[in-house]
Amino acid sequence: MRDLFKSLQVQAALAITLVLVATGIWFTNVIADQANQALSQRTLAALENDAMLLKADRERGGIESLVQRIPELIRANGGAGLYRLQTSAGQSLAGNLDRWPDGVAPVHRGAFRYGSKDALDTRLAVGVSLDVGQNATLLIGRDIEDQRELARRIRWLGWSGVVSLSVLGLGLGLIARRRLLARIGVITDTSRAIIAGDLTQRIVRDNSGDELDRLSENLNDMLSRIETLLAALREVSDNIAHDLRTPLNRLRNQAEAALRESTSPAAQREGLERVIEQSDDLIKTFNALLLIARLEPGTVAATMETLDVGKLVDDVADLYQPVAEDAGLGLVIDVAKGAQLVKANRQLLGQAIANLIDNAIKYSADSPSANARPITVSTVPSADSIDVVVCDSGPGIAPEDRERALKRFVRLEKSRSLPGTGLGLSLVAAVARMHNAHLALDDNNPGLKVILSMKRLNTET
Repeated sequence: MRDLFKSLQVQAALAITLVLVATGIWFTNVIADQANQALSQRTLAALENDAMLLKADRERGGIESLVQRIPELIRANGGAGLYRLQTSAGQSLAGNLDRWPDGVAPVHRGAFRYGSKDALDTRLAVGVSLDVGQNATLLIGRDIEDQRELARRIRWLGWSGVVSLSVLGLGLGLIARRRLLARIGVITDTSRAIIAGDLTQRIVRDNSGDELDRLSENLNDMLSRIETLLAALREVSDNIAHDLRTPLNRLRNQAEAALRESTSPAAQREGLERVIEQSDDLIKTFNALLLIARLEPGTVAATMETLDVGKLVDDVADLYQPVAEDAGLGLVIDVAKGAQLVKANRQLLGQAIANLIDNAIKYSADSPSANARPITVSTVPSADSIDVVVCDSGPGIAPEDRERALKRFVRLEKSRSLPGTGLGLSLVAAVARMHNAHLALDDNNPGLKVILSMKRLNTET
């Protein structure tokens, strides 16, 4: 229980409840007092009207007419009306009050108490007194104890309602807090399990669609992304150790051989050139890694521009025409006519297209079907998207290996004999993610078909 009151939520709820209770009681008192005053003023107005009528009767018939009229009024009001007609000496002439109330002046309008002077059960009334002439004073009153009881009932009912609603609201708040803490406890327990190293844990959702459920969904997506990135990091580390260790050892061995075995400046120069060439390959590998790392967080979003992807494909493919011819391959460029506008980073998208064409040339060069089927680079526009399609006649990629082929440093068995780092498709995949594009690998029968699908901009806007 002590821990319950340590909660800032409970303390805030109690403070708000106390403020609401105090405000509700104050409003209830104001309403009860206003109702009492309104009824009293209405009663006084009626009494003043009756007093004027009785004064008019006295002017027409004298004091005797009042003496006769007052008993009739007492009977007509069933005892609720209070009357006293007396002389200036205090002698009663008519009425049901046995004495003139204390504190009531001869001309008075307001409240007074009546009854036995020594009794504890005096009652409250409002009345009007006036001088009716002939040395006589008239007091007309009404008992307002029932009216006061009504005000007390209003006040009591208001207090009871405010307190009951506050207690009910506080109870419902504590129940809601308990349910909220239970769901937060699930998130906390899952977080602790993840901190302990179990990245497979996910927050259990109740599929209610409320704020906590949507938060749990977003957290689960974030955890899945983190797990994927950490798995990719481990895989990259393993692949670096596997794929870069051999080139580094070879580079070191060649440098030692150049120092140890070369007897002439020309031989030493040749050895150093080979070292520089392999160093350039390693630098390219690390530059590709750095570029992919920069693409992952989307840090180049500000460099996006509107460009014609058809023209970009045409320009990049033209650069690779001589490369394809040197490899004995045909390269067909089939770019659709018309503007094909997309929002993209020109340099990165061009690099991705170049990687796809370079891979197609590299893996088609030794394929028997390459001479029969040239490499094709095309664009296929639709109403909502533009597909950049690169088809080759190489060994292709089996369906079960296509998702893995998009990861860093992954080189399939068919490509182990060819030069490369396994970063080409990984960079294309990173560029696709940065542009919210879709990258798909498919069969070209034989060969591989790569489809980079990008959102098309409306040419009218």
